[in-house]
Amino acid sequence: MSEVIEEAAPTGVGAIVVGTFPLASGEWIRPHRHPQHQLAWSRGGVLGVAVDDTHWILPPTRALWIPAGIVHRTGASREAVLRSLYFEPDRCPLTWTEPTPVAVDGLLAHLIGHLGRDDLATDARLRAEAVVFDLLHPLPATPIDVPDATDERVRAVTEHLLADPADRRGLDVHARAVGVSRRTLTRLFVHDTGMSFDRWRTHMRLRAALPLLAAGRTVADAARSVGYATPSAFVAAFRRTVGTSPKRYLG
Repeated sequence: MSEVIEEAAPTGVGAIVVGTFPLASGEWIRPHRHPQHQLAWSRGGVLGVAVDDTHWILPPTRALWIPAGIVHRTGASREAVLRSLYFEPDRCPLTWTEPTPVAVDGLLAHLIGHLGRDDLATDARLRAEAVVFDLLHPLPATPIDVPDATDERVRAVTEHLLADPADRRGLDVHARAVGVSRRTLTRLFVHDTGMSFDRWRTHMRLRAALPLLAAGRTVADAARSVGYATPSAFVAAFRRTVGTSPKRYLG
């Protein structure tokens, strides 16, 4: 990982401070951490948050709780405005120690905008903060891990598939392309990523499909774009991996 930045949150009155950060399509903020807890959300566009090999895709109906001190990267698959809520740990009633997705409904979205005002009276701010805490409930969804490869032969395969998720060629073809046997590449994949080739490719495809779905593409279109022959095959793989349907995952 590149150098980690210690990034302080904006300061303000109260337990919650709201920061606003425009992100261009494809832009990612360097790995960093905050001394405060953070809730990352965007009213429009699709955010991505990465913690090590784990990625969360965040449409406007979903935000991610990031505990203080957790190193993460934040980016956008298309133009977005990151609205970050920062929570002082000693004034926060939540004790979540892992990154946790939460649902964002109309009321919470309105309160985030309300707390982002710089002319809000202290008593009004404290009342709004209390309601925000009441509205934060964890969502029962599994993040999609796509481990990076370090072995140059495995990395050559993973980089190709990341660039072209729809490539349906099998392990034999990729093994020949990097000059090893199928058996050797099978072993290298598990050793390097902790996953079989098929499992890694499934995770990669699902992660690549989520920004498309969050941006309004149909399941059939997203499935085809990442290499699935039918929407039903894509939905079945999504359920097996994540534990719910794409529609429910995206809220």
